[in-house]
Amino acid sequence: MSEQSIELRLPDGSSTLVPAGTTPLAVAQQLGSRLAAAAVAGELDGQVVDLRAPLGRPGAFRVLTSRDPEAAEVIRHSAEHVLADAVERLFPGTIIDAGRQDHSEKFQYDFRFPRGFTPEDLERIEAEMARIVAAAQPFTREEVSLAEAEAIFRARGEELKLVRLRDIPEGEPITLFRHGEFVDLCRGPHVQRTDQIGAFKLIETSGAYFKGDERNEMLQRIYGTAFASREELDAYFAKLEDARRRDHRRLGRELDLYSFSPLAPASPFFHPRGAIVYNQLVAFMRHLYKEFGHQEVVTPQLFDVELWKRSGHYDAYRENMFFSEVDGREYSLKPMNCPSHCVIYATRGHSYRDLPVRMADFGRLHRYERSGVVQGLTRVRSFSQDDAHIFCTPQQIGQEVSALFRLMFRVYDTFGFKQPTIYFSTRPEKAIGEPALWAHAERTLEACLAAQSVPYVHNPGEGAFYGPKVDFVVADAIGREWQLGTIQLDFVLPVRFALSYVAEDGSEQRPVMIHRAVMGSIERFFGVMLEHFAGDLPLWLAPEQARVLPVSDRFLEAARTVAARLQDAGLRAEVDERSEKLGAKIRDGELQKIPVLLIVGEREATSGAASVRLRHRGDLGARSLDDIIHVLGTAARERSLAVWSEGA
Repeated sequence: MSEQSIELRLPDGSSTLVPAGTTPLAVAQQLGSRLAAAAVAGELDGQVVDLRAPLGRPGAFRVLTSRDPEAAEVIRHSAEHVLADAVERLFPGTIIDAGRQDHSEKFQYDFRFPRGFTPEDLERIEAEMARIVAAAQPFTREEVSLAEAEAIFRARGEELKLVRLRDIPEGEPITLFRHGEFVDLCRGPHVQRTDQIGAFKLIETSGAYFKGDERNEMLQRIYGTAFASREELDAYFAKLEDARRRDHRRLGRELDLYSFSPLAPASPFFHPRGAIVYNQLVAFMRHLYKEFGHQEVVTPQLFDVELWKRSGHYDAYRENMFFSEVDGREYSLKPMNCPSHCVIYATRGHSYRDLPVRMADFGRLHRYERSGVVQGLTRVRSFSQDDAHIFCTPQQIGQEVSALFRLMFRVYDTFGFKQPTIYFSTRPEKAIGEPALWAHAERTLEACLAAQSVPYVHNPGEGAFYGPKVDFVVADAIGREWQLGTIQLDFVLPVRFALSYVAEDGSEQRPVMIHRAVMGSIERFFGVMLEHFAGDLPLWLAPEQARVLPVSDRFLEAARTVAARLQDAGLRAEVDERSEKLGAKIRDGELQKIPVLLIVGEREATSGAASVRLRHRGDLGARSLDDIIHVLGTAARERSLAVWSEGA
């Protein structure tokens, strides 16, 4: 292979030699005219590259078409330019700013425009975009000097682009993309032609400060999305509608589970029904703690800042903490439990025979989150974690991590979260502790991870500031990903707190500390779970497991008897005693997402039975109270996802 050629490894296992500087489009043309016509972008070693950008190194290469999932972001990025072009055509004199960095779902552009865009404006812009797309205008890419770029945008009157040009680091290539008369400063990648933007839709408008700085002028932003086909676009909006239906903030209000108040910003108030669900989650974890040998502790919420200076939180996490001064001393509400568990461990001596020590803590934590990022239950300032810290010998690390994996999968399976994606995160920029200690911790944790025989993804630089970690990311019922559990290996805090144990040979050794959470924040898990189930909580979690509906007031006492039998069996049951028609009671029970409605009329009152109606399955007919109590009691005890098994 000559120095002027590069080797590209193709998806079929073959290779091709091309001159250095060959573009992905040229490679596609070599591979076939039909492939070249359909090409949207190239991919080199997993990185999407523009079709017109010269290839400068060898690697695994493939041509992306609209059928490839990776092409979707390129299509949206290209639609973004078409949006700006359409606005300039319809509203001459409009100054454009910049688009979006993340095109995983949307595109956007900011404009200097004298007013907010109206729905009628968006209709006109969409129609103009459709004309540009249909024209099949080619995108072109060119590299220019800073002086050339300034001349181009000055001539076009693009004042904001001249400011953006000054932000480009010296020596970094400056690239422009054109289609038709439109030109913009952009790194790409973009599709070949505008007609490869299969389907698009403008979504909403908002104000946005230039460069995101509230000291700068307010611009007008337009959001949109685009896909390769109308079917994909329709599926996207159907998914958005499903997400709105599942929104835990709406469900929390409708089901009377929790609320928020400006008197305690970003701190939820759980109502009686919500507190039942919350406490069931905690009780579930406590049940597992017995099986997995975790002992619960209770620790203070307010600590002298000297604790946080010793642990390293004061330097690495200070901006996320709440501080107060009492009697001339500075204190902080705890954002994490780990230092307090170190304090407990240090209250007495330990032998290797005592280890591992597993401390679990549901203590309330407080972290400062900016008002612009708090969101429902998923980002709050006051919360509790199913948190634990394990103090063990180095030889015990493997068995402890293995047990934690079993615990994680047990919990996620219970809620129907299947096959979590696992990330292995290494030393971050703000790490504390010696690099050699970190390297040892990373090797040890990755060896434990490899022993689990599960796939995982490397996540460099994203570890906790005191140690590497393994994170568990689950997908909910509609495919959205949520980071829940974590396992963190810490050699640093035991050193900072001078923790020790007496080894078998009589020497004093340093324990290893494993941080772990399974659900993570109970509040956040509550919100994720509520959306996952769309509010239709499984029987064991439902605040009201069964509601008894008398057909008329004549059967009210019989209904009360049914409810009392269920309550005596440990089930959460209530009677709808309102003088309403049965249909209205059934409808209200459905709206409140009660898993089981038990209807009592003449026949049921006489026979000591109830007619069973299940959400999403309809009427099962009359069943004896003994059968109902047995089936519901079993489902609750086993924490089953099914309210009523098919064979019951």
